[in-house]
Amino acid sequence: MRSKLIALCLALAAMPGMAFAAGEGNAQAGKVKSATCLGCHGVEGYRNAYPSYHVPKLAGQNEQYLVSALQAYKSGKRSFKTMQAQASALSEQDIKDIAAYFAQLK
Repeated sequence: MRSKLIALCLALAAMPGMAFAAGEGNAQAGKVKSATCLGCHGVEGYRNAYPSYHVPKLAGQNEQYLVSALQAYKSGKRSFKTMQAQASALSEQDIKDIAAYFAQLK
């Protein structure tokens, strides 16, 4: 019985898309969903004109940090109108996918 359970677990883990179905981020889906983000966060050394602030580069950031930051903007716990507007349109899966995409970039 135990060997059948182990075989079943291994088979399920090997199925494509299982990480996505389990609620983890899908970097490939995140690449598509992050097109708007790259307008600011994909430009090296980008600064906004007014008010003046540095736009952080997201490539290589910790995935959980990115998820937490986007969730905080979405809930209003983090204050920045542009990011709040962007995050408010994202589902929880969108947030995980976008975070997975940026985290795997160099």
